[in-house]
Amino acid sequence: MGEILKTGLIIKSQSGFYTVFTENGEQIVASIRGRLKKKRLDISIAAVGDQVRWQTLSDGSYVIEEVLERKRALTRLKPISGGRGARRWDRQGYLREKEQVIIANPDQVVFVIACANPEPRLRMLDRLLLGAERQEIPSLICANKVDLVTPEEAKQQFYIYETIGYPIIWTSAKTGEGVGVLRDHLKDKISALIGPSGVGKSSLLNTLEPNLGQRVMSVSQVTGKGRHTTTVAEMVPLEIGGWVADTPGIRALALFDMEPEEIDAYFPDIAPYVPYCAFSDCSHTVEPGCAVLDALEKGEISGHRYESYVRLHQEHRKLADMYWWGIEEGGGSDNHLLLS
Repeated sequence: MGEILKTGLIIKSQSGFYTVFTENGEQIVASIRGRLKKKRLDISIAAVGDQVRWQTLSDGSYVIEEVLERKRALTRLKPISGGRGARRWDRQGYLREKEQVIIANPDQVVFVIACANPEPRLRMLDRLLLGAERQEIPSLICANKVDLVTPEEAKQQFYIYETIGYPIIWTSAKTGEGVGVLRDHLKDKISALIGPSGVGKSSLLNTLEPNLGQRVMSVSQVTGKGRHTTTVAEMVPLEIGGWVADTPGIRALALFDMEPEEIDAYFPDIAPYVPYCAFSDCSHTVEPGCAVLDALEKGEISGHRYESYVRLHQEHRKLADMYWWGIEEGGGSDNHLLLS
């Protein structure tokens, strides 16, 4: 017990055991000290991406003694009995939810969206960007399968995000276009990779490095699908330096405890107009003197982005109303709302 603590990076989490990448470039499997489990009841104690201090015990096993402070984290609502993404109240009206860290301390999140086949789901992209903004994680949009559309069509689909300030990489696993640019962005960074099925993540990663897609996707295929499936989270090393992780559970990403009044702050194209609204509690939907509605009418805010804001605001207003209904009526275990 007198050994000097060593530092390392958690690269895999499975059933309460953590694979730690040590300062010497070795990998050890460690448990976590029991006293740490009492400190965090509402969020994951340790997660992939966490920097930790560990030591070797007298029996030769390894134990994590300290989890260093997280700079940021990509989180979701932990699956509970109501189904993934469910929000529930107990019979006293208190909200029962736990924040699950998908990956800690990512340098960036890469949203992979196909230009075609399947058609780009920009409403989902807006939701994911909101989650990343709220958790202060830099976002990178990867518009994949550019070989299936013309350059003009690709630009038309995603131009609004460029004007907002989100960096976009145009890629094709088939032709190799943009792969070198993506490689430069991933080099020496911890990157969370997010995108719906069918967008070509695996093929794109295989183009970056041989079999990289298979290694990353084989991890994601066994991450918490089903109530009795062993939960595994893992980062895969890149030959060029850095780590990449495929991240499931995007339906409830970072949105589960957001108040409707704060949503406008996480739309970079809407937030600058908010201080000029006539009312401090303006919802930007019907109020007179609303600077956001004025900007929308002038074409300074995209109609598509505004619709995304309105939908999210309405959704979280319903959640807030359900919460207060739970308080007043005594809650009940059957009250839940899926975040879709």
